[in-house]
Amino acid sequence: MITRPRRFGKTLNMSMLEKFFSVKYAGRGDLFEGLSVWEEKSSSGEYRYRDLQGRWPVLFFSFADVKENSFVQARKKICRIIKELYDQYVFLLETDSMSESEKKDFAHISVEMEDNEASFAIKALAKYLERYYGRKTVIFLDEYDTPMQEAYINGYWKEMADFIRSLFNSTFKTNPYLERAIMTGITRISKESIFSDLNNLTVVTTTSEKYSGYFGFTEEEVFAALEEYGLSSKGQQVKKWYDGFSFGSRTDIYNPWSIINFLDEGKVGLYWANTSSNSLVGKLIREGDPEVKKTFEQLIQGETIRMEIDEEIVYDQLPVKKNAIWSLLLASGYLKVKNYNAYMTEYQVWKEEYELAVTNFETKTMFMGMVQGWFDNALSDYNGFIRSLLADDVRAMNIYMNKVSSEMFSSFDTGNKPSPKQPERFYHGFVLGLMVELADRYVITSNRESGFGRYDVMLEPRNLREDTALDALVIEFKVQDEAEKELSDTVQEALRQIEEKGYQANLISKGIPERRIRKYGFAFCGKEVLIGK
Repeated sequence: MITRPRRFGKTLNMSMLEKFFSVKYAGRGDLFEGLSVWEEKSSSGEYRYRDLQGRWPVLFFSFADVKENSFVQARKKICRIIKELYDQYVFLLETDSMSESEKKDFAHISVEMEDNEASFAIKALAKYLERYYGRKTVIFLDEYDTPMQEAYINGYWKEMADFIRSLFNSTFKTNPYLERAIMTGITRISKESIFSDLNNLTVVTTTSEKYSGYFGFTEEEVFAALEEYGLSSKGQQVKKWYDGFSFGSRTDIYNPWSIINFLDEGKVGLYWANTSSNSLVGKLIREGDPEVKKTFEQLIQGETIRMEIDEEIVYDQLPVKKNAIWSLLLASGYLKVKNYNAYMTEYQVWKEEYELAVTNFETKTMFMGMVQGWFDNALSDYNGFIRSLLADDVRAMNIYMNKVSSEMFSSFDTGNKPSPKQPERFYHGFVLGLMVELADRYVITSNRESGFGRYDVMLEPRNLREDTALDALVIEFKVQDEAEKELSDTVQEALRQIEEKGYQANLISKGIPERRIRKYGFAFCGKEVLIGK
């Protein structure tokens, strides 16, 4: 099983392998003339691999299009794919290699077949092919994990996991007619979820050394292509936008889709990032707990995070399993490994720690657009709030903020019942929105040490020239507690905390005068917000 981000040539590699091994392409050595696999010789002078071309029956199929909203429709799509495999070998019904009962079973394969028929269908076809060709079958399955991702997003994970587990068990584990198999996908789904005791599965992930140079373009290849297209002057711009993927210890890998589109268009753009809805990523970050959002804030600010990564993705545990979301983002290509450190702790526990960052500027731009999308329903009010914040119009800030919170609270919570962490989820979603809207004018940080504590939000002007500088802002969020009768009391408590803890210390140390530092207290009670200064 080989996992790589989307648009990295997984399907192209599988298609190439099919052409090399399949009996359908026997005698087509011309497809490989001039390539290493065709020209390499052994020590005795014999061609090493030519005899392997066109020797095996091959079943090559893909789950890339299984993107349905319900289990019933997804199951039908998979059954249709199996039916199309059978249609390729309908000539077997005219041979003597099958019994009459087997021919009836063959003819009974359909979109509406029962679960037990579907789960054994590929194994049965491999048996028919082995009997006809006299060789075991090679199976190539592309995008094996697409149905599982869609099942998680659309709420039918358990049904799909049960169905796929049964299918994979008979196809890859208990199949005596199988020669070899390769699966590709984006993620490594946990063995317990769908592979159940498939112990002979070799897994090659984005952190593996094996095949590290066989997917994506290297920097040398990209720069050579730019020169060929007369675009050498764009080299550094292309590097900023599209470099950053890493497989094993190989760095400076570019995704092919963006490079091909850049060569075609001659300008940078969101090519790879826009080939997917990114709905799973958005759901996990938007609905994640405050720690998820705080970590995401660091990433889009250009900082790195240090994490232990578990590359076995358990989709139904993504919302609760520690670090699972970052493992998924790494596998999907949205994050890259900057450093890797393995060590033994003082308690004799083996640790593997990865330093992760956003992959490149294209990915960062996609993330920022995703955050903007969260505010679509309240966009005009949110923009109004930003304008009133910059103008220090507290009255307008209160009007707009209450409209925004009314629209956005449910978007940043999970489940049907209000969460005790709901205001904090909203607050961090709000901070992400500030980062997107004001990133060109402010350095925006949250939950950092300053003075004698940790402030909630700080906006530091990028331009510190006295004659043109914007005011700096310090914001403290507080949820009303039982001791505070009015929201105004909670506002005053937030402002008192700013002063007592000296949160403005960092700003003053950078030469920003006290008179240019504005302080705001945000008080929450349910969806109601009161802002004071």
